[in-house]
Amino acid sequence: MTIGGSLQVARVESAKLVAQPKVPLVLGLSVAGPFAFAVAMRIQSSLPTDTLFGRAVKESGFAVPLVILGFAGLWALPALTAVVGGDIFSAEDRYGTWTTTLTRSRGRADVFLGKVIAAMAFSTIVVTVLALSSIVAGLSIIGGGMLIDLSGLALSQGDALRRVALAWASVLPPSLAFTALAVLISLGTRSSAAGIGLPVVIGLVMQLLAFVDGPEPLRRALITSAFGAWRGLFAQPAFQRPLVDAMVVSAAYVALSLAIARRLLLRREIGR
Repeated sequence: MTIGGSLQVARVESAKLVAQPKVPLVLGLSVAGPFAFAVAMRIQSSLPTDTLFGRAVKESGFAVPLVILGFAGLWALPALTAVVGGDIFSAEDRYGTWTTTLTRSRGRADVFLGKVIAAMAFSTIVVTVLALSSIVAGLSIIGGGMLIDLSGLALSQGDALRRVALAWASVLPPSLAFTALAVLISLGTRSSAAGIGLPVVIGLVMQLLAFVDGPEPLRRALITSAFGAWRGLFAQPAFQRPLVDAMVVSAAYVALSLAIARRLLLRREIGR
């Protein structure tokens, strides 16, 4: 495996992704969704009071991206980040192009790493676009009103913006963990439907397990628990241990999933 060869494969895969209609569709939804949510909050009288910062969405635009982040961690991010990771390998099976792919003077290791880089890059872009559109939607439609943190203290606009940005950055590692899981399922099942759908199902199961009064180490070992680690950023003083645990758990899922997926591809008999 060579870095140059893997990057060349990543460029080719990225060009293929850009040509697929699902990529602009997902990015378009990531841009439009937060604006639709902010408009709905602006015009309706009821508020999502059962969610964190839900009571503040009419008072502070900084609360909007936090409410969206809470929903996205539960439902959207596992699905959005699996769209490419769950299809980028199994598509070769669907179209019968593995033989052609592996004869472009690049070995299996180069192809594997290049495809993983493309999938991870897409997931990173999706999270970034969703974060930026949520912040812009909140500030432009609701306004930059003062945000009250979980300790009851008012945050300045600069401090609120910084913490919101850090909160969104904290969900990138678990999002990449779901991408890696989608890659593994895609290679293991050779099915795009399973590669995209099963990570969502696994995410829902993990959410249910998190609600069960089980051992704390078990709950921390779930990828979905990392999606809520940002809450510690909005306390005084901030507690960052959940963020550290989230990064460690997410890195472990990424490493284990990709190691198994790489072994599956390297040992596989192409054409079967």
